[in-house]
Amino acid sequence: MQNPRHIVITGASSGIGAALADAYAAPGVTLSLHGRNPARLEQVCAAVRAKGAEAVPGIGDVTDSARLTAWLTARDEAAPVDLLIANAGIAAGTGQGGESAAQARNTFAVNIDGAVNTVQALLPVMIARRRGQIALVSSLAGFRGLPGTPAYSASKAALRIYGEALRGELGSHGIAVNVICPGYVATPMTAVNNFPMPFLLSAERAAAIIKHGLARNRSRIAFPWPTYFAVWMLAALPPGMTDWIMARLPKKP
Repeated sequence: MQNPRHIVITGASSGIGAALADAYAAPGVTLSLHGRNPARLEQVCAAVRAKGAEAVPGIGDVTDSARLTAWLTARDEAAPVDLLIANAGIAAGTGQGGESAAQARNTFAVNIDGAVNTVQALLPVMIARRRGQIALVSSLAGFRGLPGTPAYSASKAALRIYGEALRGELGSHGIAVNVICPGYVATPMTAVNNFPMPFLLSAERAAAIIKHGLARNRSRIAFPWPTYFAVWMLAALPPGMTDWIMARLPKKP
């Protein structure tokens, strides 16, 4: 969608979410920004307002469906949402001796349930007015399960397929759906990684790529292309041929 006027971003207090808020900030734009960290979220809102945009913070957890739905409904009633970016997500890995059940369940809850809660809160009103755009932030890790981040890879794969299916379903209702698949981006989520991250991008560069792709309604916004090509090839090959490669990849702390 070209020039959305009301944009909702979850996970907006840092990383890609904060960079997207800054990228879209301009006079006449309203940014409804949701996050869990009040202090960081207020800093993002202040930066957005300094660029002439209106910023409305929402504090909470995307896994709290009732609270999230109430906030999103109120924001849409204040002004119809043009663009909804379901960006909130967490990651952890097996670098500390394996992935616990609690860690896996929490990752699925935030990355999958949180995204579904976000989308379903506004989907009925978007369908009713036959207008809107929904962006789901998946990952290049969602193309081939990474042994170092099993739950994260699986959750992002589910989100990618969910978004691609929704795009086919909702296009006839006038709603665009886009799946965003970044590679390594310099954020607090990747700052803990103690291994080389090929083609690492700044959050600002990632936000610019995403904004460009959303304006052109690209079904899949995957970047950077060398990493995208590599994971696409790994996913296309039989797992038995690539298991030895995957087993040697570094593990996320």
